[in-house]
Amino acid sequence: MSIIQSVTSSFAPIHREGWRFIAIFAGVTLLLFWLGYQPIAWIGVVLTAWCAYFFRDPERMTPLGDSLVISPADGRVSAIESVIPPPELDLPREMMTRISIFMNVFDVHVNRSPIAARIIKLTYVPGLFVNAELDKASEDNERQALTLQTGAGVNIGVVQIAGLIARRIVKFVDEGTSLQAGQRFGLIRFGSRVDVYLPKGVASLACLGQRAVAGETVLADLSQLGPSRNGRKD
Repeated sequence: MSIIQSVTSSFAPIHREGWRFIAIFAGVTLLLFWLGYQPIAWIGVVLTAWCAYFFRDPERMTPLGDSLVISPADGRVSAIESVIPPPELDLPREMMTRISIFMNVFDVHVNRSPIAARIIKLTYVPGLFVNAELDKASEDNERQALTLQTGAGVNIGVVQIAGLIARRIVKFVDEGTSLQAGQRFGLIRFGSRVDVYLPKGVASLACLGQRAVAGETVLADLSQLGPSRNGRKD
């Protein structure tokens, strides 16, 4: 492998949803240089590079296992708690474990299916754009809810929640679509959160504060019941 190939292979591809925004940033930056606004133009260079970085879409190696629940998002596990799922998921109105993953503006924002399943319900809910880390964001913010049913008939919920500066949730799939674990199903622009609702009694294998990687980090095993896992920070 040549030096150029070695360097370029370390860069993740950019998702097609990002090219329009990168072109806008680059165009404004070139215009600023042409008009002679050098200091501001260099800020534009930084912002253009950040925009390309934001829309990166790296390949992932997804663990295989019919009962494994894989992280749908890159980011920090910001909450693990027992809650009643939102009505748009059409899940049983009983306490379920919710794992929340918060994505900052430097995380990959392409979301992936946590398990091999069929989308039996997909609902878009318009709303506000408060800080996605707040608990009320799950009820107040713009969001898209997916109810997934595995081949064994087990239902889990996934909710994409727009954040403080996010302004659009982009879907790649429709109701009735069958997904493989780790398959891309959507994207949220510019800071947001994804919640996963596990069936009653299923333990979380993730730890609060842990960094999760979409399509790779195991959040739970549907075959394992009991208390959620604790972690230690060193």
